[in-house]
Amino acid sequence: MRGWIGFGVALLVVVVVALAIGQVVTARQAQQSQLAGTPPPPAALELAPADLATATRAELTRQLAISGSLKAVNSAIVKAKVAAELQTISVREGDAVKAGQVVAQLDSTEFDWRVRQSEQQAAAARSQHEIAQRQLTNNQALVVQGFISPTALESSTSAESGAKATLEAAMAAVELARKARADATIVAPISGVVSQRLAQPGERLAIDARLLEIVDLSRLEVEAAIAPEDVAALRVGAVAQLQIDGVSEAVRARVVRINPSAQAGSRAVPAYLAVEPHPALRHGLFVRGWIELERRPALVIPLSAIRSDQAKPYVLRVGGDRAELRVPEFGARGQAQGVDAVEVLKGLDEGDRLLAGSVGVVREGTVLHLPGLSMAGTPVRAAPPASGPPVR
Repeated sequence: MRGWIGFGVALLVVVVVALAIGQVVTARQAQQSQLAGTPPPPAALELAPADLATATRAELTRQLAISGSLKAVNSAIVKAKVAAELQTISVREGDAVKAGQVVAQLDSTEFDWRVRQSEQQAAAARSQHEIAQRQLTNNQALVVQGFISPTALESSTSAESGAKATLEAAMAAVELARKARADATIVAPISGVVSQRLAQPGERLAIDARLLEIVDLSRLEVEAAIAPEDVAALRVGAVAQLQIDGVSEAVRARVVRINPSAQAGSRAVPAYLAVEPHPALRHGLFVRGWIELERRPALVIPLSAIRSDQAKPYVLRVGGDRAELRVPEFGARGQAQGVDAVEVLKGLDEGDRLLAGSVGVVREGTVLHLPGLSMAGTPVRAAPPASGPPVR
């Protein structure tokens, strides 16, 4: 029994010594690796073709974003010119009307009687004027014969002048009464389409009561508010592309007027754009788009390649197989080759490849594995086809 115990103790001592020797050897190997200065190779950033952008010379188009509503150049609110009851209104929303077309009729009974009254008063004034004229003619003959004094002739002359003035006033009243009766018939002031019907037959209308709104869709325009800093670059005749609700394709427009005054609240300057006719355009539709301010060749890069997580905007240029930080001098922004782009004045050359913003945060000096290149930066060649009997 004592022999077995001694053998077990000896075996345990051997195992402990072996473990200690293994730990010492492992530590010594790690120390030797550190002293040799051979760190593990850095991991390369794998890139796809979409992760690269190129500085190219292209036509840069400066654009000004705008928004607003479509408005008819010619529109009219039809109002009642006299106070009366609305008898009939013959049009509704969507009906086309022509200038001079009768669209509503007010009750003209009162106006008919006023015309008759004023005509009777004018007839009475005409009779008094004729009597005064005959009296003046007779008195003129009597003065010549010496039967009446010149003072009596002057009185006849004044009476005839007063009767004439009364007749003219009565005739003016007749014309006013006739005009009021004519105003009871309401006509369209312009040709267009009825957009609103604001009254119904049977209503008692006051003077200037609104009946209809008519818009002319043959000429539409957009009123856009332009910031003060952009007004200097805007000019009459500039071309614009608009996106309008309900219209799939872009609609062309042109700046036709620029307001000489700024708006009181926003200090923006209104600009007016004439829109080309389109059957789907309607008064009041929301419009958004851009005005072309300038078009010229320039060295440009995509706006997505610019990074702004440092004090100054910068780009990451592909230098061999590593990322290089560059801080170029940028110019105007606009559109180039169908994407948002920015002009590069200094700091980059044509053909420089840059990391797009889709890559994310990348440190300067990061090893890059570009599409079509090996880890060493040499082009990757396709492997030759394997030789052997064809597969059946």
